[in-house]
Amino acid sequence: MSTTKLLTYLRQDRMPHVWCPGCGNGVIMKAFVNAVDRLSLEPDRIAVISGIGCSSRVTGYLNFNTMHTLHGRAIAFATGVKLSRPEFKVVVMGGDGDILAIGGNHFIHACRRNIDLTVIIFNNSIYGMTGGQYSPTTPEETYASTAPYGNIEDQFDTVKLAINSGATYVARSTVYHYIQAVQYIQNGLKHKGMSVIEIMTNCHTYFGRYNGMPEPVQMLTYFKENAVPLKKAEKMSQDELDRKIIIGEFVNIEKETYNEKYEQLKTKLAFTEKE
Repeated sequence: MSTTKLLTYLRQDRMPHVWCPGCGNGVIMKAFVNAVDRLSLEPDRIAVISGIGCSSRVTGYLNFNTMHTLHGRAIAFATGVKLSRPEFKVVVMGGDGDILAIGGNHFIHACRRNIDLTVIIFNNSIYGMTGGQYSPTTPEETYASTAPYGNIEDQFDTVKLAINSGATYVARSTVYHYIQAVQYIQNGLKHKGMSVIEIMTNCHTYFGRYNGMPEPVQMLTYFKENAVPLKKAEKMSQDELDRKIIIGEFVNIEKETYNEKYEQLKTKLAFTEKE
C-alpha cells in the first residue's frame, strides 16, 4: 500500500495535526483510510462523525463528509445522518470518555437498536485533552490526575458492554497490531448493523506518564506483551487474564437493522395514505 495514495484521503492543508508526537490516534486514522481504500469505497458516500476529545479531532483531517459535533453526541448525530442518507457509510470515531461516559446512553441504545453504524473507539484509558482525568476505561489501581492515589473504580469492558447491549459486530485490537486493526475496521465497514471496533491506543502524555510509561515505545511494548488473542484467552484462567487485553473478533452476526425496520415503516405508512 502506497502511503502517498492514502494521503489523498486526508485534508493535507490541515496539517500539521494537533496530536502529541507518537500519539496512537494517527495510527488509527491511517488504519481507517487504509480500510476504506481496500474496500474501494467512494469518499463522497462516507460520513464520519465525531464528538469532543483528542481523537475526535480526526474529522478535521479526513477528506470525507465530516461533522465535529457536541461532547458525547456523535452517535446521535450519526443516527440522523444514516436515517436521512441511508446509502451512506456512516462512521463514528471518538474516545473512550466521549463515547462511553457522557455519550454512554447513546452508545448502548444504538447497540440495542442495531443501527447501521460503524463505531471506532480510540481507547487510551484516560481523558487526554482535558488534563488526564480517569475515564470509564481506566484500569483499577492505575493513576490519573484525578486518581493520584490509584483508581478505585472498576473499568468498563467495552466489548462486553457492546455485546450485551446488542451490537452485531464487535472486535478489539491495539495500535501495535496495526494489520489486525485495519482488517477489523474493514469488516466493520462491510457489516450491516451496529459495528463496534475498540482499538487500544497510547496516551503516553498522560496515562503513560502517570503509570511509568512516558514514551510511546513503552506503551506499544506494553500492548505487544499484554495482548492475548481471543482463542488463546479462551483456554486461560481468570487469574492468567488479569490485566491482559483480549483482542480478536468477538461477535459477527446478521440481524435486521433499525434502518431496515424504519424503511419498512415508511413504506407501510405511504401505502396506507394512498388507500
